[in-house]
Amino acid sequence: MRRAAKLGARARGVAGLVTQNTRPTPSSPAPRPASSRIQTHDSIVSRSLLHSKSRDNNSEALGTVAKLVSDAAATPVLAPKNPQHVTIADILDRRAKAGRLVAGTAAYSDSDMFKGPSSGKPKAKRWDYHLTDESKAREPCMLKQAAKHLKKPGLISLGGGLPCAENFPIESLSMKVPRVPHFSEEATRELGSELRIGKYDVAAGESEYDLSIALNYGQSTGSAQLMRFVTEHTELVCRPPYADWRCALTVGSTGALEQALRMLCDRARHDAVLTEEYSFSTALETAAPLGIHLFGVAMDAQGLLPDAMDAMLRDWDPAQRGGARRPHVLYTVPSGQNPTGATQGEQRRRDIYDVARRHDVFIIEDEPYYFLQMLPYAGKTEAAAAGGAQKTSPANEESVEDFLASLIPSLLSMDTDGRVLRMDSFSKVVVPGSRVGWITASEQVAERYIRHAEVASQGPSGVSQVLLHRLLDTHWGHDGYLRWLMHLRQEYTARRDVLLAACDAHLPRDVVSWNPPAAGMFHWLKIAHEAHPDAGSKSVLAIEDDIFNRCIAKGVLVARGSWFRTERGEHASPPTDLFFRATFAAATPENMAEAIRRFGAAVGESFGLE
Repeated sequence: MRRAAKLGARARGVAGLVTQNTRPTPSSPAPRPASSRIQTHDSIVSRSLLHSKSRDNNSEALGTVAKLVSDAAATPVLAPKNPQHVTIADILDRRAKAGRLVAGTAAYSDSDMFKGPSSGKPKAKRWDYHLTDESKAREPCMLKQAAKHLKKPGLISLGGGLPCAENFPIESLSMKVPRVPHFSEEATRELGSELRIGKYDVAAGESEYDLSIALNYGQSTGSAQLMRFVTEHTELVCRPPYADWRCALTVGSTGALEQALRMLCDRARHDAVLTEEYSFSTALETAAPLGIHLFGVAMDAQGLLPDAMDAMLRDWDPAQRGGARRPHVLYTVPSGQNPTGATQGEQRRRDIYDVARRHDVFIIEDEPYYFLQMLPYAGKTEAAAAGGAQKTSPANEESVEDFLASLIPSLLSMDTDGRVLRMDSFSKVVVPGSRVGWITASEQVAERYIRHAEVASQGPSGVSQVLLHRLLDTHWGHDGYLRWLMHLRQEYTARRDVLLAACDAHLPRDVVSWNPPAAGMFHWLKIAHEAHPDAGSKSVLAIEDDIFNRCIAKGVLVARGSWFRTERGEHASPPTDLFFRATFAAATPENMAEAIRRFGAAVGESFGLE
């Protein structure tokens, strides 16, 4: 049986596969006639059973076409009771009626195959005039055009360059992972589940995804198996209010941002991007070599100020802005913003979206910390003051529905135009080394993104994808993954509280101030530089440098606020505020408390405080 399974998998692993519905494996029944196949939502039928070409005639598969095959009698997939509020039960029902996912090596897929019905929703606007010439010029890869011939029954392909899985020197992978809801490291050691991924699990009927697929080349959109999971997850969490949205897997968020900027911004057009006045330094460093002008929008405790953004755009004068065009792109981190820790409330997000519509600005919504929205800070507790973890209600005591309802709605969930490209990532909530994330955008924007990915990253690692799929989809499922995120919220709430308690205990409040972060992993500390004894003779940067060097001497590293200034360089005005960024993500509670004590001592020494 194992030998037969191996031979079946080898047949599918040959370059330019025979389509899945023409040669059943030993463990799979012969395909049903087309007339008896499951009749699902019209987009699933057209995308997964009939052809692999997208509506814009630009996406062809290199391998097979992913499809859903039902072993039961044809049953229509019913729309959820409330199409605007998809539940896990809706998704499980949809999967049960759609049947198993058949997606071999490099199988083409897209979100339409896995989304629920979208009747009544508007279609996204077209964004041709925002796209760069580089993006408009991108054509699909020629080799992938050959996929249209793979639908011919009995066709033997010698066209593609997919290696044979028999020559992959990895037979299996195994990992020990938490069992819901026992997520702690200690519980995983004692109670965790051992998961094994073999080379020919699909042929043996043991899984929908195995190493013969994952170790080979894949589509730039990512594997159909993980694409299904992130599409369903996006429906659960963000509920995009327009019909033609798509997901595409990415190699983390930084690479996705670089591709998005090249798609939307052109040096030759003197394009500019708005972002918070203090922003993620890597994002700034990504944009700068592309010749993109960056301009910071004033902030408050909730992040970017929509009135300030509106005024900047309304009064824009290229002559006063180094020749830059009025910005048509906003890059923002709405939740737990890096570096400030600011979180935009729901009304703030709606106001920002309204300003973007008024001035026709496209939004890049970067949300790596979205699920790290924490419980409100209740002040110094005995546990936090002692350097221990403050306990919150266990994750299994809160319902998944309550957790989802507690999250501030995303900009994507408010977007009826298709003007938001949202970036998600597994880096902050599973493992950063996976280098896997995904974008959600309109069909047009996602298609342009995919054309770039085909000749750049070519999609994330297959090893990472199969590991994530086995953990998130097969082992945990949507309910388990959301409970993991609930667990992370507790952990980060406790860590934040330890850091804030240490700040209360060790920092001189007459010169250091802060707002408790409501999300993310960063704490933004403002220094009253005007009270420094050398304020009259030293610049803000010089005082910052003095404090930073004293911190290093005392054995603590904090990030300088000037590293995150959006507008910097020889043409930027000098900073008028002084900040430092601390993180509560990794250090032990005891080390966090000691680090803040050392930071407080360095500040006090610089200011001449006793």
